[in-house]
Amino acid sequence: MEKTIEQFISFLRDMKNVSENTAVSYRRDLLKMANYFKEQGITSVDKITATSMNSYILWLEKTGCASSTISRYIASIKSYFQYLMQKHEIDEDPTMLLKGPVIEKKNPSVLSVSKVDLLLAQPSGDTPKEIRDKAMLELLYATGMRVSELINLKISDINLNLGYITCKDKNKERIIPFGLTAKRAVNTYMEKSREQLLKGNESELLFLNCSGKSMSRQGFWKIIKSYGEQAGIEDEITPHTIRHSFALHLVENGANLHAVQEMMGHSVVTTTQMYANMKSSKISEEYAKAHPRK
Repeated sequence: MEKTIEQFISFLRDMKNVSENTAVSYRRDLLKMANYFKEQGITSVDKITATSMNSYILWLEKTGCASSTISRYIASIKSYFQYLMQKHEIDEDPTMLLKGPVIEKKNPSVLSVSKVDLLLAQPSGDTPKEIRDKAMLELLYATGMRVSELINLKISDINLNLGYITCKDKNKERIIPFGLTAKRAVNTYMEKSREQLLKGNESELLFLNCSGKSMSRQGFWKIIKSYGEQAGIEDEITPHTIRHSFALHLVENGANLHAVQEMMGHSVVTTTQMYANMKSSKISEEYAKAHPRK
């Protein structure tokens, strides 16, 4: 089973041009399934039936998997078996009638403008690390880019004179503008901090860790969490919280949804629509709290 899983992952990378994070996620989900069936004495994909597949999903539920996680597993598994059907590795698709759990859609976690201001004010020192952190946080909020895009940003991807960055993802790229505050922070980082962090090495990357190497996603998550605690913000803060806050604050201030869609890199505008829905929800809440004849 592992062999066909690796073939499927190669297919996703080579033919579907999925991101490396997506490929890793699919592989992890499918190997989990393979290990389960191996423990049940099933080592070949053509021996997996609709009944045994349902048993696997029930096992996931019993072990405490969240509904959203199970839905992701099912999506990975369905894609895998569709691939096997196309390759004539199996005669029947055991996932044909498989349905995921009903998931209650929740609004993404966001910060108010005042909390974002408080967070971004935390790295205020003049050490190379704090200057770098300031630039990263300002640029993250100014552009709404993903954390993977931020830590992989190259010097050639940013135009400080015109104030925009180019985010590249496989075969597509998007241009995102940013304002003077982020421009000043990045300029200061380039002039005072980056060379010290490089420690004599060479790198195309814009942002570096304290060893002069590329920063990890986990490393940047820890930076944001640390500054959130330092600011006394009780909300859980992740890079994605800043990304969602960027989009919501734009929509709240009248930005066109299609423009926000383009900056966020959403393939369809319906994904971006949730920020407009969140705005409407907040307005209703304020009305209910404040109107004398509510």
